[in-house]
Amino acid sequence: MAIILLPLILINWVRKLKYLAPFATIGNIILIGSFGVIFYYVFREPLTFEGKRPYATLSEFPMFFDTVLFALEAIGVIMPLENEMKNPKDFRGVTGILNRSMFLIVSLYISLGFFGYIKYGADIESTITINLPNEVLAQVAKVMIALGVFTSHAIYIYVAIDILWNQYIHKRLEHSERKLLWEYALRTGVVFITFILAVAIPNLGLFISLIGALSLSTLGILFPPFLECAYKWNRTSGYSKSFMIFRNILICVIGLAGFVIGTTLSLKDIINTYL
Repeated sequence: MAIILLPLILINWVRKLKYLAPFATIGNIILIGSFGVIFYYVFREPLTFEGKRPYATLSEFPMFFDTVLFALEAIGVIMPLENEMKNPKDFRGVTGILNRSMFLIVSLYISLGFFGYIKYGADIESTITINLPNEVLAQVAKVMIALGVFTSHAIYIYVAIDILWNQYIHKRLEHSERKLLWEYALRTGVVFITFILAVAIPNLGLFISLIGALSLSTLGILFPPFLECAYKWNRTSGYSKSFMIFRNILICVIGLAGFVIGTTLSLKDIINTYL
């Protein structure tokens, strides 16, 4: 981890989102290649449903729900990506870039999760690469995943850095001659915080569930309905307005349930694991 810290800092020094796009593209290609290797090991031998549970218990569902939210954590990058596109209208719509890309991503998640469980059953780890045999090809897949995450890291924290810098710090340093130096210091500090968390947290599965429950259930599910109601309240009426209110209340209930139940159970699992 210490070896990749400096390169990670350097890639996060890229200040424009459009210049980060090639890195993210390379990372996605590498990740897809690693998925191919994982599927090779999953299907190398005939699969069997013997000894596999067809469904989990109700108490296990909140952790699954929060893990899914974490897996789709790029919700915070959606609007900045749309804003910096040459043709933003291509981003939305039923056949827009967002829906097409999300369909591909969700399909990969479902396939890997389903067939991975059928292959390894109850012995499957929180990261499926741990289940891979100690062979050269399997180690290559692990390196490919690490590279894919590495090249995408700057995209993931772009919004956090952008908000911290433009909304809070930049205003206080507007006339400073060292403004650029302070921006690079901020970017370095944020990367260092993520580095410390990666080193300090031994159980990734529990942490993923907790973050999904705490932040992503609010950012991805709770807040959008309120924003839509605030924006469209005086722009809609009649049946459309009633349907919007009903739909958003239902979404908020789901998000609130995920937040409360998921956070409670995640904290309980962490306490039972370490205390």
